Amino acid sequence: MRSLEELANYVRSTGKRTRIAVARAEDPNTIASIGKAVNEGFVEGILVGSKPKIEELCKAEQINPAIFRVIDTRDEEEAVAESVRMVRDDEADVLMKGLVGTDKFLKAVLDKEKGLLPEKAIMSYVCALQLPGYHKLLFISDTAVIPYPDINQKIAMINYSVAMAQRFGIEKPKVALISATEKVSDNIPHTLEYAELCKMVERGQIKNCVLDGPLDIFLACDPQASIIKGVSSPLAGDADVLIFPSLESANSFYKGLMLFAKGELAGLIQGTIKPVIVMSRSESAASKFYCIALSCLMGGEI
Repeated sequence: MRSLEELANYVRSTGKRTRIAVARAEDPNTIASIGKAVNEGFVEGILVGSKPKIEELCKAEQINPAIFRVIDTRDEEEAVAESVRMVRDDEADVLMKGLVGTDKFLKAVLDKEKGLLPEKAIMSYVCALQLPGYHKLLFISDTAVIPYPDINQKIAMINYSVAMAQRFGIEKPKVALISATEKVSDNIPHTLEYAELCKMVERGQIKNCVLDGPLDIFLACDPQASIIKGVSSPLAGDADVLIFPSLESANSFYKGLMLFAKGELAGLIQGTIKPVIVMSRSESAASKFYCIALSCLMGGEI
């Protein structure tokens, strides 16, 4: 699959309906995106929150509330707790954030007794970017969860990204470890970790991918750059996955592309027992819909 519309077409074609529990489904963008997925036949929407508010918003969006299962709750805390419980108890397949703060939402996901993150698991975020200037989807991590990933967290980020790319049909993804330079330097500590990660691939400690770094964006994604710079890389300027050294760099990279290059994305929290959708308020309606489609892909079998 080389585009997000191909992703949506695939989940439509499976004939499967994924049950998505939306925590505090009380905002128009969430209702519109989940409503579109329900009407297209591949999602069962379970809206958890104030029933009167949800019905009012459905009316405003010209969506029949009868297409959803609505669970009435008293407040935000109860809505989040009930949504997480449903996913944990297999009454829903996917958890989705509605009109609730990300910190409160993730606190419930991370709860050691009632949450969705297994013990010792690393939670991260991977998204697939669709860009007018690139010939295929580009998977990037971590744009939302880990501020300054250590080497073990970077290993998890690589493994999550590779697993997602494989679900899109990329058998052995090409992974670029992104920096401002292609040289390993004591002055840039993450480049030392990158060199260690490359050795881990050689030793078979990281599997199912071709990996190289440090590389800048040009060397990772432009075949001409290696010729111009005289740098040889097994990626040959054709990366499928970009791993960034910090949340700030990854977040700024993707938001710049969304704003100035009119990109679209589909992303998910990784490491949890079931898919978790956390969408930025600034993301387009199309990206919100694609996030839902991605959760259906990652939550089921190809």
